[in-house]
Amino acid sequence: MKNRGEINVTKYSGEKAPFDVEKLRQSLQRSGAKEKVIDAVVEQVLPILYEGISTKEIYKKAFALLRKKERPAAARYNLKKALLQLGPTGFPFELYVAELLKAKGYETRTGQIVQGNCVQHEVDVIAQKAEKHFMVECKFHSDQGRRCDVKIPLYIQSRFKDVEAAWLQKQGHGNKFHQGWVATNTRFTTDAIEYGKCMDLYLLSWDYPHNQSLKHWIDETGAHPITCLTTLSGKDKQALLDQGIVLCRQLCDKPGFLDQLALSESRKRKVMEEAEGVCNILQS
Repeated sequence: MKNRGEINVTKYSGEKAPFDVEKLRQSLQRSGAKEKVIDAVVEQVLPILYEGISTKEIYKKAFALLRKKERPAAARYNLKKALLQLGPTGFPFELYVAELLKAKGYETRTGQIVQGNCVQHEVDVIAQKAEKHFMVECKFHSDQGRRCDVKIPLYIQSRFKDVEAAWLQKQGHGNKFHQGWVATNTRFTTDAIEYGKCMDLYLLSWDYPHNQSLKHWIDETGAHPITCLTTLSGKDKQALLDQGIVLCRQLCDKPGFLDQLALSESRKRKVMEEAEGVCNILQS
């Protein structure tokens, strides 16, 4: 076997890159895991590495180890996969984006029919804060490899300009800052990002913009999706999403939401212990 510093890993896209143990450590640190737990996980991951190992396989091993040692941290580590489960219709992702923006201090409305200058538009999320007024379109993908290409921001920008033209005619809107947004749970192509920059269309994805991406906002606000919980089955998660429950915080505030699920009392306690650990880890 090569020295670990020379091992190349295979990314989800198929690209190869040198394995970086510090990146593994940083992802575990973002989960809120204790240092001794991080050390133990890294120590057990290193021996399984081989040339060309996929980042997915490394993640699965690290997640399984973390789940045994510290469930709330495992839930946070599960964040990228959890965002992929905010489907299948994509409507839960719209609700989630609205809740995330609320956690950032915005007033939000979802599923709005807005009259543009030319035609009506159904807008996923309207967000406002002080003199800022945003039209947010959400693009959900259940496949991590799917990216939003330039056609999506092109289409959204044309819709936004029609809506903005109508907004500017309203009393009190003349001095407001208006902007169109596109939010996705995966990534944008390079062309999409360049178009967004050129047209002042705000793009928000898993890892963009740098230090202001979805993953950074979630770490900052503690607005973790209900789908990150490891103690709930996929069926149970979907039942909660169908009721508009998209945040762990909502479950922490109202544990009674679990009463609609066919769970034993001991199972409910385990779910709440994990949810409360996720909700409290930001303050720990």
